[in-house]
Amino acid sequence: MTTTTARSGTDMQVIGLIGGAHFLSHFFIFAMAPLMPILHRELGVSFLALGAVMTTFQVTSGLSQLPIGFVVDRLGARKILIIGVLVESLAFLAIGLTGTYWALLVFFAVAGVANSVYHPADYTILTRRIGGQRMGRAFSLHTFAGYSGGAAAPPFFGAVAGLWSWQTAFIATGIIGLGVGVLLILFGYMLEMAVAKPAGGQAAAPAKPENLSAREGIRLLLSPPVMLCFVFFLMIAMSSSGLNSFAVAALIEVHGTPFDQATMALTGFLIGGSLGILAGGFIADRTRHHELVAMAGFGATAIVVYSIGVVAMPSLLLITVFTTGGLLYGMIMPSRDMMVRRVTPDGSMGKVFGFVSVGLNIGAAIMPILMGWVMDNSDPIWIFHIAAGVMVLALLITLLGRLVQKA
Repeated sequence: MTTTTARSGTDMQVIGLIGGAHFLSHFFIFAMAPLMPILHRELGVSFLALGAVMTTFQVTSGLSQLPIGFVVDRLGARKILIIGVLVESLAFLAIGLTGTYWALLVFFAVAGVANSVYHPADYTILTRRIGGQRMGRAFSLHTFAGYSGGAAAPPFFGAVAGLWSWQTAFIATGIIGLGVGVLLILFGYMLEMAVAKPAGGQAAAPAKPENLSAREGIRLLLSPPVMLCFVFFLMIAMSSSGLNSFAVAALIEVHGTPFDQATMALTGFLIGGSLGILAGGFIADRTRHHELVAMAGFGATAIVVYSIGVVAMPSLLLITVFTTGGLLYGMIMPSRDMMVRRVTPDGSMGKVFGFVSVGLNIGAAIMPILMGWVMDNSDPIWIFHIAAGVMVLALLITLLGRLVQKA
């Protein structure tokens, strides 16, 4: 076995472990969506009360991202990742065993804190353990695993709750999570931080991390390159979350698109996004100009989304165009992560990725409310106009970041 082959095998094992954890993260996040009608009926609470559970999860997760990032840089990513997986799994197990609304609320708050470990820990491990020539693909597989976890949650929870009960679904999820935690414990030695070998095969001298003080860490996070990455993540979440939430309703209102066709179009966007993430990994590994990839993706997707709003398309064309938009949008994601990696000094990956990931939480919280107001009080075509406009704004922010880098 050649050194290159061995290195590739080790990389894939690390990516597999981290990808499994990220799959679990999104699996947890989307747990409640298919259970809403069942929980509403069996717990005897309003949909508003159930929505408060999801809001609580997002709030505790968003508030915890940055502190967890500092802890990851201080104590190490592997142990924090394992703790997060185990705590979140136990929280879901406790929900299933207790079966009350207040347990749901409290333990989802705990789960939100635990879920905040994944981005800071995952990206820190990948950055330190994967060969640089495969970093883009590593980031793309990591993101793809998360998307896959979100896609797998609704059918799993729906099927288990239908066959047995919603409590059984939570208990089964907790047991699955504990199993993933055991795997991370058994094979955690593979996640220990070590500088990966460069493409030439010569072992690199270990780099000494910059052990920044809390004040120096905050100064790093408030630096222009990192702040631009934060805003970039915010724009990504804003441009996608509102569209994902209300595209179906807007298509029906604006163009009279039948419900099943509108749903298929959105499904095409999500599937295209997953495929685009995988393709974007190969692109990210073959270019140093990741901001140009992001700008091209945002610009092309903005044109696609705007066109969907202003042009009534037959169903096959609509699905094809929406899928193409998803493909173009998904290609941005690995380059997005490479842009953050480039501006982050060694030893600060946890805090920086934790900080910029807060932008995802904020964007995901803002846009559904804004788009819901638009649907209730304005012309639904603005759903597409606003989404396209945010993408153009993200393009301009990326351009600004490129100019700052060259200045």
